Amino acid sequence: MKLLIVEDDLALLKAIMDIFENETFDTTGVSTGDEAYFLAEQGNYDLIILDVMLPGMSGLDIVKQLRKQQVLTPVIMLTAKDSVEDCVRGLDAGADDYVTKPFTTSILLARARAALRRKGSVDLDGNLTCGQIVLVTNQRDAFVDEQPLKLTPKEYELFEFFLRNKDQILPRDQIFERIWGYDSDSASSAVDVYVHHLRKKLAPYGGDLILKTIRGVGYLLKGDSHVQ
Repeated sequence: MKLLIVEDDLALLKAIMDIFENETFDTTGVSTGDEAYFLAEQGNYDLIILDVMLPGMSGLDIVKQLRKQQVLTPVIMLTAKDSVEDCVRGLDAGADDYVTKPFTTSILLARARAALRRKGSVDLDGNLTCGQIVLVTNQRDAFVDEQPLKLTPKEYELFEFFLRNKDQILPRDQIFERIWGYDSDSASSAVDVYVHHLRKKLAPYGGDLILKTIRGVGYLLKGDSHVQ
């Protein structure tokens, strides 16, 4: 699960990153608004923890622009401002939640889990579900009717990305950047190879049919379909 954490206090930024990395999140930390917006608009994160007061673009402006661009990644605003008006402005800008400083670790983690659940695919244990498929995040594997799929690390990352974005067309370039990164030595054809591997592992359960090829674009995981 990938998080973008935006905080201009570098000591606090590191502390927040440590909190989530201890919970097995894959974190990226930045300290300026312009860099945060550049990364966030690509839509490659599952959750954004966003300070309001930043050098460059403010957190409020970032959220507003993301929502205009139809980037629907959940956003938790993190700020020292705790008035009702400030909270309302953050939520009206498009944020999903609002946490004030100072905060406790347990509260921030609980708010993050709640934001991910509201996205629609995460259960109370933090697992991803789609029909009879359950992706157990702390084991980094997936199960169909309690039968393990025995995914490799890259297969897991790819399947998690599909499950977190079910019923959305994911362009091949976006998948490649999310899973491999543009600085990877692999070619973008790796996406097609690993989708083939996933389909083979899902095939005994009929689950290969839920992963659709969108010709000339990329792939789509059908969230309203069920494996047998």
